[in-house]
Amino acid sequence: MDCLSCGSPNAANAAYCVRCGAMLPASRNYCPRCNKYYDIGVKYCASCGNPITSGVGGGTPYMTSGKDWLTTLLLCIFLGGMGVHRFYCGKIGTGIVWLLTGGCLGIGWLIDVILIACGEFTDIDGNKLKEK
Repeated sequence: MDCLSCGSPNAANAAYCVRCGAMLPASRNYCPRCNKYYDIGVKYCASCGNPITSGVGGGTPYMTSGKDWLTTLLLCIFLGGMGVHRFYCGKIGTGIVWLLTGGCLGIGWLIDVILIACGEFTDIDGNKLKEK
């Protein structure tokens, strides 16, 4: 396994790089929320504070938003040109842009409808919407 710090090759089961001493990803897990590595066995990611479950490998939980998927979809379909669905999900800045531009001339609105329907739309924290 190649070291992320210096790029030198290491044994597949090595915990630390033989060249620079950096901890290798095999002994660490990847946080999908902040795109950083964290050590196995910790309760929270040191970079962003994302809670870690105590499963095999200490993986991160699937983070979901407190915002409802269906509510967001309906708001987007009926009031998407005014950005109401973006305000609902906490994306105030882009909500104002949607409000002033009519959903970015309808193109942004259409993309948001598709993203929400496919389950890929996220809230302000980057968490996917909750399905009931």
